[in-house]
Amino acid sequence: MIQEIVKNIYYCGIKDVQRKLFDELIPLPQGTSYNSYVVEGTEKTALIDTCYPPKINEYIENLTKNVKKIDYIIANHGEQDHSGTIFAVLEKYPDAIVVTNAKCKEIIQDMVHVEEDKFKVVCDNEELELGGKTLQFKIAPWVHWPDTMFTYIKEDELLFTCDFLGAHYTQFDLYSDDSQELLEAAKRYYAEIMMPFRTFCKKYVQMIKDMNVKTICPSHGAVYKNPSFILDAYEKWTCDTPENIVVLPYVSMYGSTKLLVEDLKSKLEAKGITVKVFDLIQADIGEIAVALVDAATLVLGSSMVLAGPHPAAVYAAFFVNALRPKLKNVSIIGSYGWGGNLAGKLQDILAPLKLQSLEGVIIKGKPKEEDFKKLDALVDAICEKHAEL
Repeated sequence: MIQEIVKNIYYCGIKDVQRKLFDELIPLPQGTSYNSYVVEGTEKTALIDTCYPPKINEYIENLTKNVKKIDYIIANHGEQDHSGTIFAVLEKYPDAIVVTNAKCKEIIQDMVHVEEDKFKVVCDNEELELGGKTLQFKIAPWVHWPDTMFTYIKEDELLFTCDFLGAHYTQFDLYSDDSQELLEAAKRYYAEIMMPFRTFCKKYVQMIKDMNVKTICPSHGAVYKNPSFILDAYEKWTCDTPENIVVLPYVSMYGSTKLLVEDLKSKLEAKGITVKVFDLIQADIGEIAVALVDAATLVLGSSMVLAGPHPAAVYAAFFVNALRPKLKNVSIIGSYGWGGNLAGKLQDILAPLKLQSLEGVIIKGKPKEEDFKKLDALVDAICEKHAEL
């Protein structure tokens, strides 16, 4: 089954509700979808992106039942959840040509081993006529790979954005319902995948707004008939000013660090600061990523293991550094048993973010009354920094 979006443009994607992990890293509470589209002109037919290889049989069966010919396979991005079944499409439609940019061609050849003579390489703003449907290619690197490209249908003012503006969301028929549930899924997707490229996201959001696009078709999640729903959200998420929020992930082996975390949370909330606490042993990393989108301050709590921070705290620091959120401040709190370098190693991992370091509280053993009082100075420092926002 395929579904018509506008006249002669169809959705032919696949939902993968059972998939639990993306890239062997990102939890998928709802699974995801692999969106593929067919554009039929009076002379030529184009397929926009393909599908994730484990879904190849379902995808190819659906395609061949509904599409008689494919002249062009438009590859907006070389990652295999979009390009991984190009070879199978070429087997069914041997006269088709893969249309993409030079960088994406290189990646597809590495990943999927498509023959050299099956490619047509296009440049920024180059056009391809299908007959009544004009495809215009917009080279848009770093949302989220260097090969990303958008495809614009001029006659319908419809834009295929590949991963950009997507969501790991499967509770849709075809169009976005503009619901809070979808917004939360889109924010999680942004946090996990797009946030490291926030500057590029800002650029392309503005570009799309200036184009006055009527319909946005991403590669994951629903089709947006109301583009402002997702564009306005991205505009907020990518702005430079964070909110009055502290994210406080921690790991506590014997409860001492947890006591510091609970006391700090209570004191910050009493000052009107929103605090989002995550036990790193239990937490969903996607939820931590979402919390980081708007936060001004990170306070990382850790126990000591073998003279260094707990591995869960090391991973959290690495994760935050990789996501590159718009944080402004950082502090480390924790407890040790006999000695070592807890704060220094975590600060080294976070150093590339160039955050303002606020003096933390590192204690020996279970916190005493004077240790809890040391947190007061950290609370005051955070309040001062947040007042500047």
